[in-house]
Amino acid sequence: MAFDSFLQRISSPALCAVAAHWNDARGARVMPSWDDLRPARIASYLTLVWAFRYDAETREFTGRLAGERIARGFGRSFRGLRLDELHTPQSLPLMHSEMERLLREPALYHLNGVLFRQRERAATGERIMLPLSDNGIHGDGVLGASAVSYPFVDPDYAPVEMASEGAEWFALPRLAAVA
Repeated sequence: MAFDSFLQRISSPALCAVAAHWNDARGARVMPSWDDLRPARIASYLTLVWAFRYDAETREFTGRLAGERIARGFGRSFRGLRLDELHTPQSLPLMHSEMERLLREPALYHLNGVLFRQRERAATGERIMLPLSDNGIHGDGVLGASAVSYPFVDPDYAPVEMASEGAEWFALPRLAAVA
């Protein structure tokens, strides 16, 4: 099963806990909804969590939340901000296409290595992205978590350029829409 293979690739205990909660929340569906998630179940790891809503008509991602460490690294909360208000013009196409792919396929995303760069600094760590869906079939949100090892992002140092070299994708089964 895709989820089991995905979970085996995650080395961070915090990201494992977030992924396991996502899996429990979805039950027999392909993806859970935002309302299925229970923050209390992953309270110790919420500082590493971030999330976006997706509007399929406009193809826009809008921030739902960013944990304290994530918001501090970007110098602001994600809540209510469009993806293009958070990422540089260089990083935006990468993040947008990866998050759309996550929802379109649907799939699970894992990256262990360089997460972002700030000029000559390369921050390493681990990132996961998990799809969300109000109807359990069509993706309409992204739940992510990032565990940065070193160095921690400093929004005053330089713009954050996201990286994804070596990202792994794990396809989720598709369910046929009810006619």
